[in-house]
Amino acid sequence: MRASRLINILTTLQAKGLVTAEALAAENQVSVRTIYRDVDALSLSGVPVYSERGSEGGYRLLDGYRVRLNGLTPAEVEAMFFTGIPGAAADLGLGSLMAGAQKKLTAALPEDLRESARRIQSKFHLDAPAWLAEGEQPIHLQAVADAVWNSKRICMRYRSWKAEKSRDADPLGIVMKGGAWYLVARVETSVRTYRISRVLDLIVTNEHFDWPTDFDLADYWKANTRRLEHELYQNWATVRLSPGGIKELEHIAPAFVRAKLELIGEPDERGWRVARLPVAQERMAISEMLKLGPDLEIIDPPELRLAMRRTLEILLGYYP
Repeated sequence: MRASRLINILTTLQAKGLVTAEALAAENQVSVRTIYRDVDALSLSGVPVYSERGSEGGYRLLDGYRVRLNGLTPAEVEAMFFTGIPGAAADLGLGSLMAGAQKKLTAALPEDLRESARRIQSKFHLDAPAWLAEGEQPIHLQAVADAVWNSKRICMRYRSWKAEKSRDADPLGIVMKGGAWYLVARVETSVRTYRISRVLDLIVTNEHFDWPTDFDLADYWKANTRRLEHELYQNWATVRLSPGGIKELEHIAPAFVRAKLELIGEPDERGWRVARLPVAQERMAISEMLKLGPDLEIIDPPELRLAMRRTLEILLGYYP
């Protein structure tokens, strides 16, 4: 335990420069007196650590004393620090491990590369959930992550859109999308996706499974996303859009819809354009189009236009 603490003190001093005994004590969850003894032990072992007195004093390593991590360019260091996602790591139970790893990496870098790492951390932040929405923190997330990491088979009770189901599965990977966590798992011979927040009960067994050598999580997720988009937006509609509606559509429409949107002809005298775009089933299509209010008019198909009229009549009934 003490050896680990001594290494932690050393890497902290290498990464941060001047550090107070109080800060070291808080980080290592020990008393200040213990830090004094630990620093003495480092000094006796030949580590050039010395103290600076005064209100802004603390401990510091002799300039130039550090383990150099050779072979990395500034751009490579910056790219490595882009991989840190503190919120997601904490949700998975890996927050302290990531913090420790980044600190050790920072400590091992020469001063010029260390500054590149600090610059990345100060200028970039990942906020995965959508606007006005909280990210999910499923109760079984860390257990699922442990099963994925250790290739352990799981038994879960899961609530789908239609019913509750029980599944024995081989957990292959975890994906965070828009603040929601998803499990990619092999069930029998097929690979499926499960939203972890809908896992009601979970048992991580001691039974290990063999990782499928031909499986790539990123490739699977990309292909699965494309398949879901095509299944969800199977229909097409022709609409009229105001200039404001065209701009608003760029903000609220899914990427798949924006990519398939086709503006037809020239604007009319008010700047309205005719457009053709993919739409989901009727109820979802109406819900999405209502977001544009008076900036959108459905032209075709007739049944979707009629469904919008019925919806508006119901709404008008709420406000006589």
